[in-house]
Amino acid sequence: MNKNICVFCGSRPGSNDQWLTWAKDLGQGIATRNWTLVFGGGGNGLMGQIAQGALHQQGRVIGITPHGLQTEQANMALLTEVHYVQTMSERKEMMSNMANAFVIIPGGIGTFDELFEVWATAQIGFHKKPIILANWSGYYDGLIHFLQQSVQHGLMSESHFEKIQIVQTVSEIFTYLEKSLA
Repeated sequence: MNKNICVFCGSRPGSNDQWLTWAKDLGQGIATRNWTLVFGGGGNGLMGQIAQGALHQQGRVIGITPHGLQTEQANMALLTEVHYVQTMSERKEMMSNMANAFVIIPGGIGTFDELFEVWATAQIGFHKKPIILANWSGYYDGLIHFLQQSVQHGLMSESHFEKIQIVQTVSEIFTYLEKSLA
C-alpha cells in the first residue's frame, strides 16, 4: 500500500556534508519502499537532495510550494506532481493532509515551524500520524534540551514527547516508519 511520507527540511545544504548524503539516502529509501515523498518542492539544499534520491529510484515525488518561491526550483519539471499554493499556511495544510507520516531532518525556521505545527496538532488530537525528528549529528540537541527545560518549568509535560520519535540515523527512520505504518 502506498504511503505518503512528508519530509520537512532545509532548502540549504547546512554545514555537515553527511546531511546531504543522508537526505539522498532518505529519498531513495522512501522510493524503494514504494512510498511517495511529499516535500516543499525545492531543488536546493537538503530538500533537493531528498527529491533527487527519490527520483533516482523512479519514486513518486510531490512538491508543494508557494507561487512566490517557484523561481529557480530545478527539480520542479521532474516531479510526479507539483502543487502551487498562495501561502505558507496553505502549503503546510496541504502537506499535512497528504501525509501518512512526518519526518523532520535538519532545517531552519521554516522547518521549525512545520515541526511545531504537526507536533502541536498531534498533541491536541487532530491527528495520530507518526512524527520522527531526525537528530542527525546532534543538530537538534539544543532544541531538545530547551524543550526538556520547558517540562522542568511546568510549561510542557513529558507526555508531549510521546507524540514524537527522536532518532539519530536514516535506518532508524525506516525502522520506525515500517513499524508505525504497518
